[in-house]
Amino acid sequence: MYNGTLTGIRTNKLVDEKSPYLLQHAYNPVNWYPWNEEAFEKARLEDKPIFLSIGYSTCHWCHVMAHESFEDEEVAKLMNDTFISIKVDREERPDIDNIYMTVCQMLTGSGGWPLTVIMTPDKKPFFAGTYIPKTSKYGRIGMIELTNKTKELWSQEKDRLFDSAEHISQRVKEATKNSPGDLLGKEVIDLCFKQLSNSYDSKNGGFGNSPKFPTPHNLLFLMNYYRINKEQKALDIVVKTLDSMSMGGIYDHIGYGFHRYSTDEKWLLPHFEKMLYDQAMLTLAYTECYNITKNTYFKEIAESILEYCNRVLLSKEGAFYSAEDADSEGEEGKFYVWSIKELRDILDDQELELLSRVYNLKESGNFKDEATRRFTGYNILHLKEKLSEVSEDKYDDNLNSTLDKIRKTLFKKREQRVHPHMDDKILTDWNGLIIGALSRAAAIFNREDLAKAASKCADFFIGSIEDNGSLFHRYCKGQWNISGNVDDYSFMIFGLIELYEATFNDRYLKKAIDLMNEQIKNFWDDEGGFYFTSSNEEEVLTRIKEIYDGAIPSGNSISFTNLFRLSRITGETKYEGYAEKLQKAFSDIIEESPIAYTQMVSGILLSLSKSEEIVVVGDINSDEFKNYISNIRSVCTPASVIIAKNANESNPMIHEIADYTRYQDRVDGKTTIYICRNFTCNEPVTSLSEAISMIGKI
Repeated sequence: MYNGTLTGIRTNKLVDEKSPYLLQHAYNPVNWYPWNEEAFEKARLEDKPIFLSIGYSTCHWCHVMAHESFEDEEVAKLMNDTFISIKVDREERPDIDNIYMTVCQMLTGSGGWPLTVIMTPDKKPFFAGTYIPKTSKYGRIGMIELTNKTKELWSQEKDRLFDSAEHISQRVKEATKNSPGDLLGKEVIDLCFKQLSNSYDSKNGGFGNSPKFPTPHNLLFLMNYYRINKEQKALDIVVKTLDSMSMGGIYDHIGYGFHRYSTDEKWLLPHFEKMLYDQAMLTLAYTECYNITKNTYFKEIAESILEYCNRVLLSKEGAFYSAEDADSEGEEGKFYVWSIKELRDILDDQELELLSRVYNLKESGNFKDEATRRFTGYNILHLKEKLSEVSEDKYDDNLNSTLDKIRKTLFKKREQRVHPHMDDKILTDWNGLIIGALSRAAAIFNREDLAKAASKCADFFIGSIEDNGSLFHRYCKGQWNISGNVDDYSFMIFGLIELYEATFNDRYLKKAIDLMNEQIKNFWDDEGGFYFTSSNEEEVLTRIKEIYDGAIPSGNSISFTNLFRLSRITGETKYEGYAEKLQKAFSDIIEESPIAYTQMVSGILLSLSKSEEIVVVGDINSDEFKNYISNIRSVCTPASVIIAKNANESNPMIHEIADYTRYQDRVDGKTTIYICRNFTCNEPVTSLSEAISMIGKI
């Protein structure tokens, strides 16, 4: 046992870690180890199985299992006698989580966190599950029974456990192999749209029943499908879903930002944690919907999400923290809900009446406890109709200003509550997404402040690469650690490409290309696709290649689009070659159920669509140039790319990046536009209206 102490309190070996999740367990009576060779060597020397627990700091059921079992002296004693226990933060080590989650889904048909795995000292699993109560109930084995049973089997039937572990490990290796197929065409794209249409909830928006996840990449695919195929139903699904989510309780109407998911089909009762990646992906979805519809409502929601990120998640370095917990003071959602009694002490009668009517508040509460099915006495603010559609009453003349005043009053009061725990580690992959979201919003909304925020965040990571020589996965408490995985590379490349298109700073495009080349060198499989981990890193059971687009898109899906876009920008056909081979590597599995791979299918849709390389040459800091870019953005296809060349530089970096721009100059000293298809360009034009009329026509 680790006998470290901190102010006289017993600690375990997690006390020296940086991860907020591991530190939450540093004072457990369980003798936790971080994932390291010391733990596995100790298991071999003491002839004990490994108990592996994987979770994250804002995970509600991880907290529940910790309180019930890992903080319990009886359970801890049994665990310490039976196991060498290892804690892993899934957000720090997604490589470990991916492997053992595959095991759990293979053995049980489902997965989730906390993830519980029991395995041999050589990392081969023979048991997997998720949340486990202290004692057996509801048909679920308890920690006490599981530990005693494992101890008995390890003592009496170890050979059988090892045989089972070997068999499971081989199944995992087989399951993670893929056989290359053919390039996919329009059929798989149309099937993806059909599957999304069939699972669409036309009453409440979103897909399927409860629980409901935002899955913004589904919506981004549908918007690309609409723009390219002019299929109105695709846009209608997006608009209804984005409307419904922003009116529901999954959206924080007081402090902004979106909660993780809705436990019901109406988007009312959320799982209250807030994740950085959800904010980023939803910003992209609302921004793109505004770009298509020009409905300012979607712009306002996107800007409110970014306001939340900048106010709550922004670190002093300019990068963004990972998440806010669902729980505060030991209760899920306590920070966010309101009783009528409390509101009476804050608002006057007229304000309370208006708030209750507009946001559907009730004396008995407006949601039920899931266990008792009784109303809780608390309320979650939500709308049944947009504020612009609220029926006439005496507040009509200044309804929005009155509600905004009430919101600010409630926000100020809520700030006095105990806040949910903040997971303050900075993850490269999720920050890549928020850089992309800030950049896209900056470009579409003409918000220079958002571009500056994206640049500051990107510069933090670029500086790290220059200092450390490569991309790391996690920064926490002043320390970089854990080598970058394919998500870190692909998401950061995505963010940098978006940042280039928002600022036309060639430095960001050059860094995206450098990272892409490094990703290919260290992650590429010659049979096609990218492994999740670098060839230089530890192999846990096997190296896997992720393609499933779950809560966030997979690194391979994002990489496909990155490769396509970089090939269009640079004229380097090698990137398109990698993209084709990547698609072939997964084509058979995508073809079976494209709805599970919507980000990848969206990339395929773009690759098959009419695209143009639009080069604008001029003074990139001038108002005229910015006006040209803004108008071109509004009409070009989603598969097209815009490249800017600064005529004030004698040898701009873009010449090195995209050689075909070398001889494209201004005509008569005017801002000049070259519209190209497959790098064959038409005659340059200086008239914006003429250029607009030509885009999409050549």
